[in-house]
Amino acid sequence: MKQNIRKQIIAMGGGGFSMEPENKRLDRYILKQSKADRPRICFIPTASGDSDGYIERFYTAFQSEECEPTHLSLFSPPKDLEIFVEQQDVFYVGGGNTKNLLALWKEWGLDVLLKKAYEDGKILAGLSAGSLCWFEEGVTDSFGPLAKLECLGFISGSHCPHYDGEKERRPAYHKLIENGLKPGYAADDGAGLHFVNGELYKVVSSRDHAKGYFVEYDGENVNEVELETLFLK
Repeated sequence: MKQNIRKQIIAMGGGGFSMEPENKRLDRYILKQSKADRPRICFIPTASGDSDGYIERFYTAFQSEECEPTHLSLFSPPKDLEIFVEQQDVFYVGGGNTKNLLALWKEWGLDVLLKKAYEDGKILAGLSAGSLCWFEEGVTDSFGPLAKLECLGFISGSHCPHYDGEKERRPAYHKLIENGLKPGYAADDGAGLHFVNGELYKVVSSRDHAKGYFVEYDGENVNEVELETLFLK
């Protein structure tokens, strides 16, 4: 029965309401992927420790859009987490500490609930930690200098967000891939990698020069291929 369900993840290297409050291109693109007329979009700020300011910025950004914004706090969780998750159409995961996010999600079983939501056709999206978490592994500074982190594995391969936003990201990703990190996808700040059924479907951006890349090691060299990227108008 689930064969025709379109499973979608939109992984942003950076951008969206928290980094580009005056530029709503990526956030609106995410909303448009839902079949609901007024999608229920749930912000998950776990990686920031449920920062009050971050949550407020989310509501400020989305209250004027054609959607119903809400948020999920694991520090003040709903009575029935499973029912709450089932009621949402879009999940938007914020940035912060990916290692902490993964630990809390697994403790609460949210990783399992989000996997089910994904398989049921709900949209998963996010930036930075909220981008990295969906892949098998990737680059993080969650526990010191940039290093490898095992993630959820909803998408095969590795990921590096903030590819152009932090100067140490590109060389760190290249070095890790040379040393055994799985090949994968990097995204500049302002670029979104849209995956459908586990495969890259499209790369979109909110900034003229923001791009997505595929990076792999051929045994001798690390190769970086710039992906065709659609600038959102």
